Amino acid sequence: MESSRARRSRRAHPSRRRLLYGALAAVTVLGATAAGTVYVKAQAHSGGSAVSSAASPSASPSASASAAGSVSGEASVEPVAQPTVDHDALLATAVEAVDVPDGVEVSVAVLDLESGESASYGDGGFDTASIVKVDILAALLLRAQDEGRELTAAEKSYAAAMIESSDNASASELWRTIGRAEGLDAANERFGLIGTEGGDGMLWGLTQTTAGDQLQLLRQVFGEDSELSEASRTYLRGLMGQIAVGQRWGVSAAADGSGWALKNGWLPRTATGLWDINTVGRVTVDGHDYLLAVLSDGNVTQAEGISLVEAAAVAAVAVFAGDGSTASASTSASASVPATASS
Repeated sequence: MESSRARRSRRAHPSRRRLLYGALAAVTVLGATAAGTVYVKAQAHSGGSAVSSAASPSASPSASASAAGSVSGEASVEPVAQPTVDHDALLATAVEAVDVPDGVEVSVAVLDLESGESASYGDGGFDTASIVKVDILAALLLRAQDEGRELTAAEKSYAAAMIESSDNASASELWRTIGRAEGLDAANERFGLIGTEGGDGMLWGLTQTTAGDQLQLLRQVFGEDSELSEASRTYLRGLMGQIAVGQRWGVSAAADGSGWALKNGWLPRTATGLWDINTVGRVTVDGHDYLLAVLSDGNVTQAEGISLVEAAAVAAVAVFAGDGSTASASTSASASVPATASS
């Protein structure tokens, strides 16, 4: 079921602090005007013609008064255009500075929950591996809401094991409960996911998705405008904040302290032996919350894939954080490699 994708190669090897500063230097400013220039627009009462003039701060008071007083009528000061930041361009610069090995593909999406500003890099499709478990539980919670019931004790047990420990057997049980791919796709249509398709049969880990869709799913879990009830969102967020110790890598590298809630996915492909490594979740930096999705495939080893998605997560948050506070992100990904071969 492997799809062929164009592979990109990048050879930069910057330090994480250099990456943060590089991202901040890439802000694009549009519509800037000369500092201190005030534009005055006067509407003459006779004939209805408009006349514009500019008063420089270096001009004498009498000259300024002359310019403003040369036209009879009511004068008003036009607003000066505010600088505009191209976050997509900033994110592209930051991610392209990350050391991405030959043959590896990566895609990133990030949202600043406070400002509502977002950015994305790459739009290709990826295997979900175990990040689909968030989607499975969201679909289950939505179904329970529609049926006007709470999750059963068995469903809660499966849900906790599936999210916190990434238990595959529990995921398979709930995959059946939601109606497999058909049930997942139906829920995702309501969640607003447009590029995600459930895996065939019981192959839920081969569900295809995009970073943009994963960010939209995170909005359903962590945002207010959601198909999920407040109780359902709180329940799912709680499980994502109690991930097993050996699986606390990924987007958490971009957080300060314990301000994170996440789900990771890792899967070696049988045909190639290369690894899918994905990470999604919410991180908190200096009191600000960010939603992050980093997807990758073609990684030679699991440890290399983890290092890659963590570096990309740090770079993505730096685009919005703006102060280098994420520079202390963990670099010990190899010590966090999960015990299981795939999830």
